[in-house]
Amino acid sequence: MTNSIMKKSFIALLGMLFSTMLWAHGGAAGTDTDQCKFELEPEHWIHYTAYQPLSYPAEDFCGNIPDTGTLTQLVFDYQDVRYRNRAVEFEVTKEPEGKRVFFQAAKKHKSGTVVLKLPNGVPEPGKYLIHITLKGAAGENLDAHMSFVAGKGMATSSSSLFMYALFLLAGLYVLYLSHAGFKEKVDKLLNKAKDA
Repeated sequence: MTNSIMKKSFIALLGMLFSTMLWAHGGAAGTDTDQCKFELEPEHWIHYTAYQPLSYPAEDFCGNIPDTGTLTQLVFDYQDVRYRNRAVEFEVTKEPEGKRVFFQAAKKHKSGTVVLKLPNGVPEPGKYLIHITLKGAAGENLDAHMSFVAGKGMATSSSSLFMYALFLLAGLYVLYLSHAGFKEKVDKLLNKAKDA
């Protein structure tokens, strides 16, 4: 009975692990599910991802960028085709002083994806603000802002800790199924816990 419950629980955990719906950025309206979005207008967004390919080639970042002084790429994706015909201006400032560390004049990006390369990243640890301005006719501009913190190093996220714990449990379960001595010890512990 216990073995059957454990097997079903393990299969359910594996199903959740490989479910794309759980690990996807989107899926619902608003920024509650995706902290890497700029809201331009209600229900209209620009998605943002940061990369530091020289320091962390397989990682992407959002609100926390680990290093300073290294190549940093900021990638923006329009999630609405109508914005692709508008020129967009980008600026990154050090906060709270508002010192400009990067600027790109307004231009159109027909593909819907913009990659900004900051060859030396940001100069020092601290808080930064990304300003995006979509230029409109007759001065009807759309402005959006998003902050990030740089220079705190690579911290282990709670989702990474969950993944490590899940893999540890999966490994222990495989050991339980394949090693008779380990299975016997675990079964004794479970029986003692039931009797207590």
